[in-house]
Amino acid sequence: MDFSIKPQREYKDRLFKAIFGRDTEESKRWRLDLYNALNNTSYTDPDALEVNTIENVIYITMHNDVSFLIDDQMVLLEQQSSRNPNMPLRGFLYFAQLYNGYLNANKKDPNRCGKIDIPTPKFIVLYNGPGIMPDEFTMKLSESFIHPDESGAYEWSAYVKNINSNHNEPLQKKCKPLYDYSRFVAKVRENTKAGIEYRDAVNDAVSMAIKENLLEGFFERQRSEVIEMILTEFNEEVFKQNVREDGYLEGIEDGMAKGLAEGASKKAMEAAENLLREGIPMETVSRCIGLPLEKVKEMAEQLRMHN
Repeated sequence: MDFSIKPQREYKDRLFKAIFGRDTEESKRWRLDLYNALNNTSYTDPDALEVNTIENVIYITMHNDVSFLIDDQMVLLEQQSSRNPNMPLRGFLYFAQLYNGYLNANKKDPNRCGKIDIPTPKFIVLYNGPGIMPDEFTMKLSESFIHPDESGAYEWSAYVKNINSNHNEPLQKKCKPLYDYSRFVAKVRENTKAGIEYRDAVNDAVSMAIKENLLEGFFERQRSEVIEMILTEFNEEVFKQNVREDGYLEGIEDGMAKGLAEGASKKAMEAAENLLREGIPMETVSRCIGLPLEKVKEMAEQLRMHN
């Protein structure tokens, strides 16, 4: 039954979704391996997984990665490379859309009498960002309630699994594609920590993945696309990090509260300068920060002259 938006092969897909969320034979097999590993099942038919994705649900740069329906369960997976306390809320909103699509596709009207059976939900967040995190833990929607409610009557949960290297090893042993993905991400991070320029760090990690035949030759076949996907994701993460560290959002909020824009403008300039120092392309800085491209080019030229 087709009740959702079909996955589209966008050039800027996140790598996780490109591996596990596409409509290719290899992606179907890897997706089934991941499902079996997460649920301790042993399904053998990749076509038993009905895939649907939701994109741009809440924020334009926030995408859920993969969701699928099998054995009367509705499973949604999301890969995260930065901590986000709002995952239960996002999952709650994602599933509202999925259930609405399910009801429409099956011509079921919740306003009519009679109980409607719906697939059992499961929301799993696969975390591979920095910092010390346990192998797995649960985040609850009630933790965000303005007025605390410990009754459990209005709850929604996100189950987080740390898939960084040396974490959740039993899970990664059960799912070779997940291990290969985590191995590649770890190599990129290892290279950047060693001070290697980011594009070179990604290129080197891709070469390693090809040499070790990670994901059955996927990295060799999709080398240029993988590099662009990772660089795009890195640009987004650097921007968000600078927003947090430089107080760009706080500057905007203060400016609005006072009816002034000076604070936000100053923070935007500082964030843009930091991004340029990181080697982020001028076009990306202009798009993310919201400054005119000519202004960004002027800033880049000033930095070059000072260096």
